[in-house]
Amino acid sequence: MSSFWDKFSGLYDLFELLNYNVNRQMCRAVEEEIPQNALVLDCAAGTGMLSMAAAKNAKKVICTDVSKNMLIEAMKKARRRGVYNIAFAKRDITSLKDKDNTYDVVMAGNVVHLLSDPAKAFSELVRVTKKGGKIIIPTYLVRESSLFFRACIGVYKLMGFSSNKDMNTEDYLNLIAENAEKNGCMEYSTRLLLGNIPAGFAVIKK
Repeated sequence: MSSFWDKFSGLYDLFELLNYNVNRQMCRAVEEEIPQNALVLDCAAGTGMLSMAAAKNAKKVICTDVSKNMLIEAMKKARRRGVYNIAFAKRDITSLKDKDNTYDVVMAGNVVHLLSDPAKAFSELVRVTKKGGKIIIPTYLVRESSLFFRACIGVYKLMGFSSNKDMNTEDYLNLIAENAEKNGCMEYSTRLLLGNIPAGFAVIKK
């Protein structure tokens, strides 16, 4: 999958514009959830959309992705915007190198539906989050998008994009509940972000 993202990293922000209203809501929601001076890890960050939002309140954001080219695009975007409290690192969401209980907030946006083993990723996200910290999991609900945008995603797939499971609201809620509780996190909330491709926005408290 990293080869796909490396190949199309320069076009990724154009794809995100197709879902501008939802992405704008997502960024605002992230900003609201980040405490002042927090240490934040953003996993599978792409070109850093949510890292930029988190950086407004965070002391430091670690922006990570499995794709080197995505990280290069994220770094260029941060420099253009004058955002300097973001560091960049290549990391696999299912095998993080961080110590236990490191971060105040951990984010993984629009990625869990792409993974063959989302449970392994959830376990890693919870592991590196401090006790009392937050895990933020926004996810596009592709099955609830319009026929036009499903067709757009179909073209995306013809280009090499793959998704383990396209989700609707029920799928997403079940995924969050199952994996939060499996990792001992009994306090979590979800909301729906409406737009061309709707998204679920979950906040899990460790």
